[in-house]
Order: sequence, then structure tokens, then C-alpha cells
Amino acid sequence: MSTGPGAASAPAPHPPTTKSSTAKSSMFSSLSVRNYRLYFIGQVVSNTGTWMQRIAQDWLVLSLTGSATAVGITTALQFLPMLLFGLYGGVLVDRLPKRPTLLVTQTAMALTGLALAFLTLTGHVEVWHVYVAAFAVGLATVIDNPARQTFVTEMVGRDQLQNAVSLNSANFQSARLVGPAVAGLMITGVGTGWAFLFNGLSFVAPIAGLLLMRARDLHVVERSPRAKGQLREGLQYVAGRPELIWTIVLVGFVSTFGFNFPVYLSAFADDVFHAGAGSYSLFNTLMAVGSLSGALLAARRGTARFRVLVAGAVAFGTLEIVAALAPSLWLFALLMAPIGMFGMTVNVTANSSVQLSTDPAMRGRVMSLYMMVFMGGAPLGAPIAGWITDAYGVRAGLAAGGAIAALAAAVIGLVLARVGNLRLTVGWNRGHPVVRFVPREREQLATVA
Repeated sequence: MSTGPGAASAPAPHPPTTKSSTAKSSMFSSLSVRNYRLYFIGQVVSNTGTWMQRIAQDWLVLSLTGSATAVGITTALQFLPMLLFGLYGGVLVDRLPKRPTLLVTQTAMALTGLALAFLTLTGHVEVWHVYVAAFAVGLATVIDNPARQTFVTEMVGRDQLQNAVSLNSANFQSARLVGPAVAGLMITGVGTGWAFLFNGLSFVAPIAGLLLMRARDLHVVERSPRAKGQLREGLQYVAGRPELIWTIVLVGFVSTFGFNFPVYLSAFADDVFHAGAGSYSLFNTLMAVGSLSGALLAARRGTARFRVLVAGAVAFGTLEIVAALAPSLWLFALLMAPIGMFGMTVNVTANSSVQLSTDPAMRGRVMSLYMMVFMGGAPLGAPIAGWITDAYGVRAGLAAGGAIAALAAAVIGLVLARVGNLRLTVGWNRGHPVVRFVPREREQLATVA
């Protein structure tokens, strides 16, 4: 029997309203929880090291082979395990205690970084070493990713979940701004080996945070016993709940067709505006700033509402279409910030709403499916985006991606509204437009009265 907030026959656009969940929360309220604060500080250091290793890894492969294809192979090897084994990782996470599991996965990733540092600093590194390391990190991520996603609830509880997920995203985006810059300076000054060494040592912070947590303060959920058919059970669970399956489908459309920025931004910088690498860096920086802003606004919002998810996806796709038509470099660059903000709004809202709508015993399997779709979408969509760009131009490619994302959001919003017997209403409140879904029963009662 389901104990989650959603029912199998109707969507749950947002979690049940309580006094704590309806009130606007403080932007950093979940940091008042000691265990989460330790986790957050550890992730600040570790995420910076992770971004440094990404830059150093690509640069090292390029310097060893002179081949962009080899760089692509390295990236593919790091994401391939999630596509192949992600669902099985969710099954294991539902069976295992989260904190000890994270201690193992974080240690494994630390050892990978330290091994690459040793090989590089001693001059013995070869490209196949990097391939093996990338694949090893990907294998650890199969367990680490759903374990980290579900462990957030155990640290802060349901009421603080959206705030904590938002702060995690802000943490990651902050590292995205700092890590590559530090890596660039380190690679230029002392070499790639030291960037790998920093990443390996950076895992000391999250491991220490996990060890220092108070077990009595955790909201530990009952683990699933080992049994046959648990993977199939997880897929059936998602398929029977419209609020889960359609949210994951929406994320799939947005990530597959809307998040192919490495393809689009480089082409706009080089082919459209003829501005070079500096503009490409500017586009990425402004998008990261927008993403950070979106994560912090989501943290302040405090609730994961269905209409915010749909509206954010429609706005994200529409802004991509507008950016595709931008006549000047500076207008295009300025649009990167709101695109990043609405993209992060979709990510945070979908993540927290899926977790809140899922039974605790199923959360690992559901989040592994969610992360597999989210992380696997862009690698699958990149060749399609590249083909459209080569055949019809980068403006057509970006506009097509935005149109697909916006259309998918609108259609899925209407489907879920119909399943939940809701009606879209548009009105005004204190001079501002208000868009919401209203139950048809409420409308009929008002008419009768």
C-alpha cells in the first residue's frame, strides 16, 4: 500500500499543504540542520575539485592524443555506466543504508583522483589510464548519485526537502563558476597532475562530514529487503503514478532537446558572432550565474508546485527561441542568465516534487530513473542537435530545441490537468497575472451556489 502523497489515479501537483510547507521559507533554512550543514560544507569543497578534474581530464586527453574524438570518448565512458546500470543502482540504494554507502562511493572517487594524480605527476600516464579512471568514476556514480539524492531527505526531512535540493544545486553551480577557473590557473602554472591531486584530497571534506554526523538526528527510512523483481516493481510503481511518469518524461524532453548548450554556444560564438573563445566563456559564465540565481530563488520558494514546473519549462523553451533570433552578441549573452535561471527552476522543482511524491521505500529506484533520464538526455540529444545545426544552422537548432521543450511542457501540463480533473485558469491578483490549476469540482460547486 502506498504511503506517498500521490495516488495512483491522480496527479499530485504539489505536496500536501501544511503550515510549514505553505509558508515561504528562509533561503538558507535547511542549513540550520547540523547534519545537512556538514554535508553542504563538504560538497562545496568536493564539487570544486570535481569541476577541476573535469577540465584537467579533458585537457590531459587532448594533450596526449591531439584528438577531440578521444575527449568525447572519455566523456562517454564517464556517463555510460549510468545509462547501462543506473536502474540497478537504484535497487541497491533502496536496500543499503545511505551514509555508509556514501562513505564507500566517495572514497572510491577519491582514490581514482589520487591514482590519476600519481600517474600524471610521475610522468607515466597514458590515455587508457584516463579512460579507465573515467569509467570507474561513472561506476561509482551509479550508486553515489541516487544515494546522495535520497540521503537529503534523511538529513532534513520532508518540510525542508525543496530548500535543501535547491541549495545543493546552488552549491554545484557555485563550484561550476570557481572550479574551471582554478583548474585553468593550476594547469597553466603547475600542470594537470596537481588538479587531480586537489580533487582526490577534496573528498576528505565530505567524508569527514559524513563521519561527524549525528545518527540520532537522521530521518532514517526503512530499507527494502532483498527480493526478486524489485527493478520491475520500481518501474511499475512509476508507470502507475501520472505525477511521476509525466514529470520524468518532461525532464527527459527538456534535457534531451533543450540542454545541448556545448553544441549551441560554441557555434554561436564562432560561426554566428565570430567572437572566439572569450565569448563562449562569457556565455557559459552568464548561464552559470543565472542557474545559481534560479537555485537560490527555488530555495526561497520552499514548495515544489506543478504549475511552477510547467511554467518554468515553457519559459525556458520560449527564451531559447528568442535567443536563437537574437541579432546581436550582447542581447544573446544577456539572455543566457534567464535561460539558466528557468532551466534550474525546472531541475530543482522536478527533483524535489518527484522525491516528495515517492514512497520512501521506492525513492532510490525512482530517483535512479530520474537521474538516468536527466543525465542521459543531453548525450543522446547532442548528435540530433549537431545534425540540425550542420544541416540548417545553429539558429534553427537552438530554436527547434526550445520549441520541443516548450511544447512538451504545455502538452504534459494539459495531460496532467485532465488526469487530475483540473482546469487552467488565468487571472489577476494585486496587479499581477496569476496562472493556476483549479479542480473542476470546485468550479461546479461555485456555479451551483
